[in-house]
Amino acid sequence: MSAKDDFPELPPHLRLLKTLVTVLTGVMILGVIVVVGLLVTRFPTPVTAPEALQLPEGTVAQAVTQGHGWWIVVTEDARVLFFGSDGALRQEVPLDSQ
Repeated sequence: MSAKDDFPELPPHLRLLKTLVTVLTGVMILGVIVVVGLLVTRFPTPVTAPEALQLPEGTVAQAVTQGHGWWIVVTEDARVLFFGSDGALRQEVPLDSQ
């Protein structure tokens, strides 16, 4: 008597269900691998501000944003400072503190 003889053959609807569950398991495993891969490749190393970016005396940065060829610094005293890619201050804009 073989191991196959110990179990009766599954009805067709259960064989279909077993196949669907197996396929769904494979798709979920591949999905997790794709999501992890995208997270690893889309989150590069943190951007560091250039050493040439000199904030005015007594200024404390609250937020920093980098674009192509520019930096924006929002300060704790409600100012927005625009810097060029060379680190030179280009413009300063006060924010309304309402």
